Amino acid sequence: MAEILAENLSGKDVIGTDGAKLGHLYNITMDLKTGRLNDLVVEPANHVHDVGFEEDDHGRLLVPIGAVQAVKDHIVIRR
Repeated sequence: MAEILAENLSGKDVIGTDGAKLGHLYNITMDLKTGRLNDLVVEPANHVHDVGFEEDDHGRLLVPIGAVQAVKDHIVIRR
């Protein structure tokens, strides 16, 4: 498995497999006991509404790590 430093992910654009920009990566949540990554916390783009992911108290999207399809110039998630 390829390694990616968290500092290289901060602010990276998040897009759906349909090519639609959902926003940019704000943070990543993890389980402190197991070290398992849980969710990408995505600051949504202005035009993004009701994309099928839960939101936190600040309106940021909580995208399960399992939805991540690829990480390159941007983060691609399955919708």
